[in-house]
Amino acid sequence: MGLTLSYRLAIFDLDGTLYRGEEPIPHAVEAVARLRSEGVGIRYLTNNSSQTRAFYRDKLRRMGFEADESEISSSATGTAAYLTSEGFKTAFVVGMPGLIATLRSAGLEVVNESSQGHALAAGPQAEVVVAGICLDFTYALMAAAMNQIRCGAKFVATNPDATFPLEGGRFTPGAGSIVAAIQTCSGVEPFVVGKPNPYLIQLILGEANCSPADALVIGDRMDTDIESGTRAGCATHLVLTGVETQAPQGQASSPDLRGL
Repeated sequence: MGLTLSYRLAIFDLDGTLYRGEEPIPHAVEAVARLRSEGVGIRYLTNNSSQTRAFYRDKLRRMGFEADESEISSSATGTAAYLTSEGFKTAFVVGMPGLIATLRSAGLEVVNESSQGHALAAGPQAEVVVAGICLDFTYALMAAAMNQIRCGAKFVATNPDATFPLEGGRFTPGAGSIVAAIQTCSGVEPFVVGKPNPYLIQLILGEANCSPADALVIGDRMDTDIESGTRAGCATHLVLTGVETQAPQGQASSPDLRGL
């Protein structure tokens, strides 16, 4: 039975599944286009919180993927949805301008935002500390986040990824490294919005009016992509183009997206 007959929706991870850094993974563009032509709905889901939906739309289009903002979700958009659903209004952010802009667009006040949209290592007390990937991470920023939490702010992490893949088979530290540092000094375990929490997938399924049984989650990491799909009740498919080099027994997989 072909994928078209089995699933209404395909939810693709980005880093390591469709591209590495600025390079599309071989056969990925063709695989996604084929599914679209067969009537399968496409959604893009990244744990990377550093950029806005518009950024990911433009990046995907540059690489040859058809993409619309409405098809793109991230741990940043999911964090914004979670914070607003919980009634938070102010946040101290350890993250990139894309995360800050995403939270601000959802009506949240970022108390440590600079005039250029970056995270400052100081700000008034907030209701919640949000930590994600942060290339500007410093000891001072960690200390400020710690003190925010110790003074009563809740702690929310965009995602726990220890690394993410780049071009040429390289890796770079992920948000999980920063989250772990803040957790260690604050003594508080965060609520994690992104994968492996099924929350982001559940949001997508709700927006698409699609049942878990009708969706397939595709990714390159067992501990985040595949785990979140499984926990959401969806079928999963692992590709060996990113983090994982071998599939566990019983896990549907392929060397690349041609296996779909």
